[in-house]
Amino acid sequence: MASRNTLLTTFDADKVIQPIYTGGDVALDRQGRILVTCLGEDAVLTGLDTGQALGRVEGDGEVLTAFTITPSATHLILCSRSLSMRIYSLRPSEDSTSTVIFELQRTLKPHSTPVVTVDIDHTGTLLATGSADGVIKIWDIRGGFVTHTFRGHNGVISALHFFESSASELDQEKASKQQKKRRRSASGENDDAMEGVAHAMDPTERFRLASGSEDGKIRIWHLSKRKSIATLDSHVSVVRGLDFSNHHRILVSGGRDRTAVIWDAQTWKPRRVIPTLERVEAVGFVGNSNYVFTGGEHGRLRIWSAQTGREITREQSAGGEGNEITRVFCNSALDSLLSVHADQSLILHSTAVLPANAESVDTLEPLPILARISGTHDEIIDLAYVTPNRSLLALATNSENIRLVSLAAGNSDSPSEETGRYFGADVALLQGHEDIIICLDVDWSGCWLATGAKDNTARLWRIDHANSVYEHYATYTGHAKSLGAIVLPQQSSVSKPSTADPLNHPPPFVLTGSQDKTIKKWEVARPLTNIKGSPTRKGANPATRAQYTRKAHDKDINAISLNHNSTFFASASQDRTVKIWSVEDGSVQGILRGHRRGVWSVKFAPKDTPPISGDSSTGLASSRQGLVLTGSGDKTVKIWSLADYSCLRTLEGHTNSVLKVLWMPFPSSSEHPSKRPVQVASAGGDGLVKIWDANSGEPACTLDNHTDRIWALTVDPTTNTLVSGGGDSVVTFWRDTTSHTIAARAAASTARVEQEQQLMNYTHAGNYREAIILALTLNHPARLLALLQGVVDRSPPEEGSLSGLKAVDEVITSLSDEQLLELLRRLRDWNTNARTAVVAQRILNVVVRSYSVERLVELRGKGWKEVVEGLRAYTERHYKRMAELVDESYLVEYTLREMEEVGFVDGEDGTVLV
Repeated sequence: MASRNTLLTTFDADKVIQPIYTGGDVALDRQGRILVTCLGEDAVLTGLDTGQALGRVEGDGEVLTAFTITPSATHLILCSRSLSMRIYSLRPSEDSTSTVIFELQRTLKPHSTPVVTVDIDHTGTLLATGSADGVIKIWDIRGGFVTHTFRGHNGVISALHFFESSASELDQEKASKQQKKRRRSASGENDDAMEGVAHAMDPTERFRLASGSEDGKIRIWHLSKRKSIATLDSHVSVVRGLDFSNHHRILVSGGRDRTAVIWDAQTWKPRRVIPTLERVEAVGFVGNSNYVFTGGEHGRLRIWSAQTGREITREQSAGGEGNEITRVFCNSALDSLLSVHADQSLILHSTAVLPANAESVDTLEPLPILARISGTHDEIIDLAYVTPNRSLLALATNSENIRLVSLAAGNSDSPSEETGRYFGADVALLQGHEDIIICLDVDWSGCWLATGAKDNTARLWRIDHANSVYEHYATYTGHAKSLGAIVLPQQSSVSKPSTADPLNHPPPFVLTGSQDKTIKKWEVARPLTNIKGSPTRKGANPATRAQYTRKAHDKDINAISLNHNSTFFASASQDRTVKIWSVEDGSVQGILRGHRRGVWSVKFAPKDTPPISGDSSTGLASSRQGLVLTGSGDKTVKIWSLADYSCLRTLEGHTNSVLKVLWMPFPSSSEHPSKRPVQVASAGGDGLVKIWDANSGEPACTLDNHTDRIWALTVDPTTNTLVSGGGDSVVTFWRDTTSHTIAARAAASTARVEQEQQLMNYTHAGNYREAIILALTLNHPARLLALLQGVVDRSPPEEGSLSGLKAVDEVITSLSDEQLLELLRRLRDWNTNARTAVVAQRILNVVVRSYSVERLVELRGKGWKEVVEGLRAYTERHYKRMAELVDESYLVEYTLREMEEVGFVDGEDGTVLV
């Protein structure tokens, strides 16, 4: 029984890494704190510096086409394909700094076609919307009404930007107006003067709006005059970006014609045309400097001089497919640029390295990256803890790259190299594979990571998190098809140097399994030289010839596992078998047969695993030979003995294929190692994680937080924290709460015993108020019935009491809504039995006479209707039964009376005969 209590039985979803961006528009407030992204039909608010979810605004059933947030983060405007525009007010939560409260202010229909681009002026009062029909409207955000409507473009509005005129430009306009006034007749001077006063009082006098469309034209709109004051015609394709520099009085535009144009705000003539040689999707100024940034199809952020048109950053190679830049935000408060990429990733670049004068430098390196943010991790195929202290998580995310994610709980409020190192933030991206990565594994130290991909290669990576070095170490080429399984030794070498300095002592070998049905063992070469503890092997790739190759199975190999001392390994295949091999010479030691479908996962039992009881007549399995755990497409988990290669236990409970299995860590507090409880975990295509008791074969608990199949599962041996990842792009961290649950249950049991004793004391002492309330609180209907039964049967009843005691009447009339509703539920139950119906009717009479109709009606929304229906049905039945008894009593009374009248007297002895 003691071992049963140490089973891990409860887990809570402590932390979750989930998608925040799946494509579409993105918005950022002025301070760079609140990031708004599109997640399906919803808008998600995330803290850019903390990574915390601040809020989620549900969509209206249609895809969001454009949205924005005011600079001060007071309002959020969402436009969707349903032709609606919703304006929300935002405010921080009073009880939490990690949430934002949003409230819908109004819903409008801005255009007859979908809104494709929006912009807000720096004051946060005016909103410009551009639609697919070429119409531009300007709105008062707080008032919710249209202030301007502009027509003139011939195609879809693709870019909008508010800016203001300078004081000199306003003075020139006023001087021009005064000259016109002098030319007019004296009769019109008063009207002109009033018109001038009106213009001087117009708050939009200084505002201008630049708009670009797919026809390549840019128009400058004067909000006060309500007309276009300039048409800029230089682009020959869609204009994708506009920005204005108040300091230099120039406008920059970028388009898909592979050019960026600098325009003079005085003459609206092009000062300079910058050939970018790529389609430009985003363009703007870096703060108040004369630097211009561009981003486009190559996926690289480039910096240019606005004065000379020269590129400041060195030439960069084009990014891969899906790496195109779609948006760039300049955050002057944090000296950074945020680029949004087509692969749903966001990268924060530092601009602090840019000199004050662009002409003082020749060429700069690309802007350093402060943080990477993965909008979505796509399908999580595999994952593992890395680094000795397990501070990073390696994710294989249905791509050719490995993402290293931080598990630290730190936070940074200033731009630095540590910006974005919050929980779930991307730390590094391991690039090298040319196709999707299928499998990964980490050695015992957490410093070496092995990956296998569809490009038929395996790679070994060196993880030096302390020095932020994440480098490729070796590539293993030789398989004819994609790799499906890879494993590294899980035990340190006997030599002390490898244990003390694992970074400079890679694992001795790597085992790989492939769709070509073969298994290969690769020897890992040692570093060429060591200087101050660092291997000098830049670009060096040692000989990667396999030590041996074995034709292992008849179908694809899905998993490989090494035992604790790296003497044996197991391979699992789609041919429904698991084979046990010798690591030394690659010979087959045994075959495990029994699964009815392909085997997806296999794991050797840890060292010193206690024996478990088997289903066969052999009794206890010999733990000296070892145990093997497998999961299959036949929805079962099996435990095998290596003594005779027989199945000891079959665990059934999943409703879909079992895709991953592992052994749970043993509790460190066990006094008897031989009696330690053995538990295993499994993850399946049903989206569930199950923890099993290996001895009984019963599930200890089931964990549910995924909406798609779970491909990856791992555990932290020190904290028992389970980590699961699946096809829903969600990574869930399950915290072991068994000890807390046991303690809470024990405390609750103790408290309940004390309350029950207290209830008996109250009843014995005649303290009816406390007794009734405590019986209702403890949900003790039998105790409450016995208490009320004694009151109702009291003889004689207390004078003036409805129930039998005035004290009970007072208690019933002073109950709270919850207590009153609970009492009525008990009366409904008692009313269904003729033996207890008398008590129910007597107490119900007290309730009806003591409470007003209004008070009882207030309980309508709390289950009152069901209670009333139950009381009414059985009360009517009791009334009918009583009415029938009364009718029958009339017949009995009549019969007795008639029998008395029929009697006669015997004449001989005088007796009356009936």
